[in-house]
Formats: sequence, structure tokens, C-alpha cells
Amino acid sequence: MFRGFNLRKFDLKLVIMVVTLSIMGVFAIGSAEESLQQKQLAGVIAGVFVMLFISIFNYSFVLKFHWLMYLMNLGLLLAVIFFGSDSHGAQRWFEIGSLRFQPSETSKILLILFFAQFIMRYKEKLNSFQVVVSCVTLVAVPLALIMLQPDLSTSILLIVVFCMIMFAAGLKYRIIFGILGVIIPATLVVIYLVMSGKLPFVQSYQLNRINAWRYPEEYANSEAMQSLNSVMAIGSGQLEGKGYKNNEFTSVKNGEYISETQTDFIFAVIGEEFGFRGSVVIIVIITLISLECLSAARKAKDMAGTVIAAGMGVLIAFQGFINIGVATFLLPNTGLPLPFVSYGLTSLMSLYAGMGFVLNVRMQAKDKKLTEE
Repeated sequence: MFRGFNLRKFDLKLVIMVVTLSIMGVFAIGSAEESLQQKQLAGVIAGVFVMLFISIFNYSFVLKFHWLMYLMNLGLLLAVIFFGSDSHGAQRWFEIGSLRFQPSETSKILLILFFAQFIMRYKEKLNSFQVVVSCVTLVAVPLALIMLQPDLSTSILLIVVFCMIMFAAGLKYRIIFGILGVIIPATLVVIYLVMSGKLPFVQSYQLNRINAWRYPEEYANSEAMQSLNSVMAIGSGQLEGKGYKNNEFTSVKNGEYISETQTDFIFAVIGEEFGFRGSVVIIVIITLISLECLSAARKAKDMAGTVIAAGMGVLIAFQGFINIGVATFLLPNTGLPLPFVSYGLTSLMSLYAGMGFVLNVRMQAKDKKLTEE
């Protein structure tokens, strides 16, 4: 369980970047919703311990329980559909006292771990029709359950992560191009059907958000208001920002023109208070964390390690892109948190657990000299 580690390969850079980003998130949440700041800080401290604890366990041992992880994931996703609490037309959470638990957040990490072992076991047959279909089927079941909540944004995120995992695992280009030949036309058809409101699983509020993104002037006083105010807040911060917890009457945040500033629109708070410089720092750190994960994937001792590190790198990069894209109105309004920054203990703990596995992969990385020989 504890064999094969080299503490000299402990990725201190990754830990520093993750903790720095989390601390910036704690400050931003303190400005957005001060009552939640202590909870987020406690979550960060607990997350660091979880990350370090997981980093010392051999991931090869943990992955032996991959089917248990998969079944537990399905169980949680099923349970939340029947017993979860409803909010804004979505049933995605369990209420545990004053805390909320969101199974779709843990699902991201559990699926990466599951496929790490599954692909590792069948890596010699990965490019066979049977294994590819099996992988697609296995990811389709939890995706369908997440769609039923409904949670379209997390479903799209998981599809992207799954595709990148398969690519990192060594899926042949002829298969990739063949799949793309089917997916691209199908995606165009789906987009057309979504825009026209002809898909049954697309809720009316989701369609309104898409239309608000396409025609913001027509929805300026309804669905587009949040995003337009977010852009105004970010722009008003200019280069240096208005200052942390400023009292300016021109503050979009202080005027409460944006709801969910502690979660979906936390980037708007950062842009207004810390300006362009603060926004760039957030983007750079998220990018560097993702690249550090991909670096660990390239040096992993086996396919399972490659899948874990690559999956986490893509997850953080794409989720960060979507959140910032929504805050800057490059994308329709959706509900994905900014990694390590937005308030949300389930998301925070899940990401820290994922980083623990990346540290684990890094400490068991292949020796460069042995690889060259």
C-alpha cells in the first residue's frame, strides 16, 4: 500500500498553487457572502489534510475497489433523484443539517478513478470495438442520471473529460476521427434542436438561458441580466480593481445586481475588486495547475496514473473555462463552480481528493534515466 514512493518527487509547486488559489477563493467569498467565509476556510483546511492523506496511499491499491466506486456513484446519483432536495427546478443535493452534499461533484472524481483502472485492465484491447462500446456504456449510465437531475453543464463537462481520458489512454486516431465523423454532424443537429426547443430533456429555463445568450438585448431584464451585470462588474474593476470589500456606491456587487456571487459568479467579484490583474492571476494559476497535472500524466508509472492525472488536468481546465466563460458572457449561464475558488464544500473536497491522487501519481513517477535506457 505504501511502496514505490519517492518523497523527493513530492510536487510542492502543485500544492502551493492549489492552496494559493483556495485562499484567494476564501477572500473572494468573504466579500461576496461573509457568513460563508469560515465554512469555506474550514473546507480548505480539511481539503489540504485529505489531499496529503490520499497522496501517501498507493493509488494502485485504491483502484482495486474501482467497481465499488462505480456502484457507489450510481447509488448516490439514484438516491438524489428520489430523496434529494429541490432548488430552482433542479434536484441535485442532499441536505445534511446546514450543509449540502452534491453527488454530481463527487461523480467527476469517482468516474476518473473508475476508468483509470478499467482502461488499465483492458489497455491491450482498448482500440477494440467491444472495449470502446463498454467504456461508452459505462459512462452513459451516470451521465443519464445526472441529466435527470437535470444538470446539463456537468453532463457536458463529464463528456469532455471522458473523451480526453480515452485520448490520453491511447485510443487510435482512426477511431477518434471515425467517432468525430459521427459526433460533429450529430452535435450540429443537437444544437439546432436545442435552439428550436425540440429536445425533451432540455428544460424551459435552460432554453431561456441559451436564448438570453443569443439575444441579450431581448432578455436584458430577465435571464440575461445576471450575465450582463457580471460583465459590467468585471469591466468596472479596470486594471487594479475597486479594492477588497470596497464601499463604492457604483459597485455592482454591493448593489446586489448579481445573485450567487459566492458560487457561479465569483469571478465577477474578483474582477470588480481586484481588477484585470487579479483576474489574470486566477486564470494563470488554474492554467498552471492543469499543466502540472498533465506533466504528471506524462511521467506516470502506468496507464492508470496517466488517466488519473490527465483527467484531473482536463477537469480543472475545462470547468474553469466554463465558469469564467459564463461570468464574461462568452457562454450561456450555467451552474459550474470555479475550481478551488467558488463556495461549495462538496466541489472543494472532491477537487482536493483528486489533487491527492495526482500527487500520488507524481511521487511514483517513472525514473527519467530508466525510461531513456
